[in-house]
Amino acid sequence: MDNVLLLQILTAAIKTGTPLLLVALGEMICEKSGVLNLGQEGMMLMGAVCGFITSLTTGSLFLGILAAMVAGMLMSLLFGVISMHLKANQVATGLALTIFGTGLSAFLGASYVGQTVPGFSNIEIPVLSQIPFIGELVFNHDLLIYISWVLAALIGWFCMKTRAGLILRAVGENPHNANAIGLPVLKVRYMAILFGGAMAGLAGSYMSLAYTPMWMENMTGGRGWIALALVVFASWKTRNIILGAYLFGIASIMHLVLQGLGMKISPNLLAMLPYVATLVVMIFIGSNRMKEKLSAPMSLGQTYDAKA
Repeated sequence: MDNVLLLQILTAAIKTGTPLLLVALGEMICEKSGVLNLGQEGMMLMGAVCGFITSLTTGSLFLGILAAMVAGMLMSLLFGVISMHLKANQVATGLALTIFGTGLSAFLGASYVGQTVPGFSNIEIPVLSQIPFIGELVFNHDLLIYISWVLAALIGWFCMKTRAGLILRAVGENPHNANAIGLPVLKVRYMAILFGGAMAGLAGSYMSLAYTPMWMENMTGGRGWIALALVVFASWKTRNIILGAYLFGIASIMHLVLQGLGMKISPNLLAMLPYVATLVVMIFIGSNRMKEKLSAPMSLGQTYDAKA
């Protein structure tokens, strides 16, 4: 494999893995607070359609990003109210949110299917982009990819190096003990849920404003579900999420690479690679339950009742 082909594969993997990275980082923060939100797919789709419609009508990509993040936050707020205050089961609520978001996004975007917007273009970093191979791979991307790297670094620092990150983890491990020492459990969980929604909306806007600057129904293609598996695969660690997102990105484009290399395999079978990879990962995780239990927040998915 020559350097040109390798560069093209790795560059495509970064672009394909970016929405996974964004939504998985948001879900990781949400889960560290003890909340399991399975509505990522629905929130991504709402972010994608709201971001696209806003950009198309206003001509501003940045307003589109803002609208996408607000849409994701509103969807996550709905999840928060139902699961936190009404004490509904988190798994059922998340699944309902995905179904609701999928249907609502299709309804809102029905008249915009196939329309396009001028998406984000690549930004070359002066001098650094001229470095052979590395420069082209790392320093010649669109703005949202750079933002995803900055957010990954900030989230990693937040979780491990700040008092607020420690509070987040304390709430996720044992909310009753956290409440006993005066920590605002519901406030922390709501903030984590809203942050997760904003990141899902941002990931959706990347799909409709950068990756393929257009709107089509169900354009996220199950990435929200893959991101949920990715968080577990990464053991709730930021650096592992970064690596896993790009590995899934490679799996997502390998069907194109293999077809380009002339392999005589059905394109439909090759297109299944990312989902097969997800299943393999989940089987691997299931075979090592002790490691998963040691890594997962202890109260993950459990309904919190301050009166209990």
